[in-house]
Amino acid sequence: MTIQEIRLFGDPVLLTPASEVTTFDENLAKLVDDMLETMDHYQGVGLAANQIGVLRRVFVYDCSTEEETLRGHVINPVWEPIGEETQTGNEGCLSIPDVNKETTRFAKVRCTGSDVNGNPVVFEAEGLLARCVQHETDHLDGVLFLKRLAPELRKEAMAEIRNSSWF
Repeated sequence: MTIQEIRLFGDPVLLTPASEVTTFDENLAKLVDDMLETMDHYQGVGLAANQIGVLRRVFVYDCSTEEETLRGHVINPVWEPIGEETQTGNEGCLSIPDVNKETTRFAKVRCTGSDVNGNPVVFEAEGLLARCVQHETDHLDGVLFLKRLAPELRKEAMAEIRNSSWF
């Protein structure tokens, strides 16, 4: 396993929609392993493949708590809301370091896709995992969480980015 470099805001790959995965092989398994190691190294709760420069529809997550292990990956994810309820919470992104803003997302979602072997994956999520599924799938569509912010919060976030040491 290899820790990969995280692509940062301004890199065009972050705004490029990822391609569907059609080949389930050892290269895909290595990608998932590398993504999990990279996410852990940078202490994230999720990571999309394009955040490490790979334009494939893959994300990994670790939204575990002391009570429950919620760690895994989804290949070719698709989600749909369960109900209309939303939640607003603090959200950040490994590709936009040190910028965290209140973001509204659906409170509960159903996620479908495949595992690394091509087997179906279906789960329902709420709380942090629901937020993570939506955030990471946005990445795979070439959408950053900044686009989901209220206009004033987006202006604040952009000012923070412009004044950051990494930009």
